[in-house]
Amino acid sequence: MTHPLASAFTNIHARPGLRWQAERDTAFPSRGAAASSTVGPRSASRDAKAPSPLRFAGALQIAALLLVATPALAANAKLETPNSKLISYSPRPANTLTFTKDVAPILFANCAACHRAGEVAPFNLTSYADAAKRAKTIASVVEKRVMPPWKAAPGPAYVDECRLTDDQIGLIKQWAAEGAKEGNAADLPPLPKFPDGWRNGEPDMIVSMPESYTVPAEGRDIYQNFVIPTGFTDDRWLSAVEIHPGNRRVVHHVLVHLDTSGKARELDAKDPGPGYRTGGGIGFHSAGQIGGWAPGNVARRQPDGIATPLPKNSDIVIQVHYNLNGKPETDRTQIGLYFAKAPVDKRARFFPLAGRVNIPAGDADHVVTSSMPVPADVTLRSVMPHMHLLGRAMKISATLPDGKEIPLVHVPDWDFNWQMSYAFQEPVKLPRGSKVTLEARYDNSDKNPRNPNSPPKLVRWGEQTTDEMCLAYLNFTVDSESLTQGKVVPSISDYLRQLGEKRKKAAN
Repeated sequence: MTHPLASAFTNIHARPGLRWQAERDTAFPSRGAAASSTVGPRSASRDAKAPSPLRFAGALQIAALLLVATPALAANAKLETPNSKLISYSPRPANTLTFTKDVAPILFANCAACHRAGEVAPFNLTSYADAAKRAKTIASVVEKRVMPPWKAAPGPAYVDECRLTDDQIGLIKQWAAEGAKEGNAADLPPLPKFPDGWRNGEPDMIVSMPESYTVPAEGRDIYQNFVIPTGFTDDRWLSAVEIHPGNRRVVHHVLVHLDTSGKARELDAKDPGPGYRTGGGIGFHSAGQIGGWAPGNVARRQPDGIATPLPKNSDIVIQVHYNLNGKPETDRTQIGLYFAKAPVDKRARFFPLAGRVNIPAGDADHVVTSSMPVPADVTLRSVMPHMHLLGRAMKISATLPDGKEIPLVHVPDWDFNWQMSYAFQEPVKLPRGSKVTLEARYDNSDKNPRNPNSPPKLVRWGEQTTDEMCLAYLNFTVDSESLTQGKVVPSISDYLRQLGEKRKKAAN
C-alpha cells in the first residue's frame, strides 16, 4: 500500500472555460517503475529493507518553489571550494583602484540586494565605510567563491546568475591588498532600487499565520501546520507565491498547500495550540502545493501565460518546519499571493526526481543515481537540487533521444544553507523519450565537519535535518497543452504510474 505522504501531489486540471476538476496523483512511481534509482560504486550493498524515498518525499515537496537565489554573505560560510583559482586577471596599475570607481559597482550589483538594511545578511555593503573595514574578508570569500553564494558550476545560462568573473575577483583582491582606498565621491554609482519588503511588489493578497507560534527551546524538529481560509468564491491563477519567514533563526523551510476538503480545519480543531502538528506531511492528501521557501531562495514570478491553479473555497495550509536552537523563539510567517494578470495557457508543473538514500557509516563518497523518462515533449524551466548535511555534490543532466547529453545543473560543493532553484535563461526543450538523470554524492565519514553524528552512523531517508534526502525538483510545462484552446494534458505522474503497471505486468 502506498504511504499517504507519497501521494501529496494533486494536479488540478483546467477545463475549457476555466472550470476545475481536482485529480489526486501519486507523485512518485513505485520502485522498478518508470523512475529508477541506484546506489553508486563506492556504496555498500543496499539494505533490502531500507525505507524508500517514495514513502517520505511528500512532506518535503518544495517543488512549488518559484525561486532563484540572490547574493548574501553568510556568517558561517564554508571557505573551501573547488573553484578558487583565478585564471584571467590582469593586474591594474598599482594604487589606482578605488571603492567608488571600481569596487562599488561590483558590490552594488552582486551583494547589496541582501547586504543592506532590513535584509537577511549580517551586515551592510552599501557604503565605503561598510566595505573598507571588511575589505580583507571580502577579498578572501570572493576569491574562494564562497560569496556571492552561487553554488552551480558554469553551465547553461541561468536567470539572475550571480557569479563574479575572475577579473572582478582579482580587482577586489588588489584593491584590498593596496589599502582599500575610497576614491572620488563623484565616481560613486547610485545604489540599485530595491523593492521594499516584498520582492515582487505588493502582493494581491497577504495571508499569515493566525497568531504567533512559540517554538520550544529543546526537542525534535517540529512540523506545524497553520490553516487559513481564502474565502474565494471563484477560481484563481497564481503567478507567484512569496514567503516571508517570521523568524529565520528557527524556520528550516516552509511549504504552502491547498485544501479543498475541510480536513485541515478538522485537524486544527482537534489540536489545542496554534495550528496542528504532524510528523512530516500535513496529515492528509492535499489538493496541491502552491509554494515553498528554503534558505537561500527568494520568490520570482512565472512567465506570462504560465501559472498555478488556485480553486475556489480553498483553505491555505502553511506548514513550517522548525529547527530548535536551545532557546524559546516565536514565529509568524507571512505568504504573499500574486494572481496572474495575463490569460493562462499552460499550468506550471513540478515533479521531484528522487533517489534512494541508505548511506553506510564511514562512507566518504557514497553515490546515489536516479533517472526518469520524459513521457511527452516538455519545456524545462528550472531545477532545484535538495540534500541535507551529508550532501557533497549533485549533478543533474538530460539525455535526448539521439543520445546527446545536456547539462542542467552541477553543484560541486553542496551547502545545505544555500538551497537554490536554477531557472534557465533559455528554457530547455526535452522531446518525448528523453531521460533526466541525477547523480548525488554524500560524505558520511568523520572527516565531514557537517556530519551531525559522531561517530558516524547509518543514515537513511527522513524528515529530520539529521536524516538525508536526494531530490531534484523539476519545474516544467507540457508543450502540447493549451488551456486557452481547451487542450488539457494529464499529469506526468499518471503516465509514470501507468508505465510502471505495464512493466510489472510484463515482468509477471
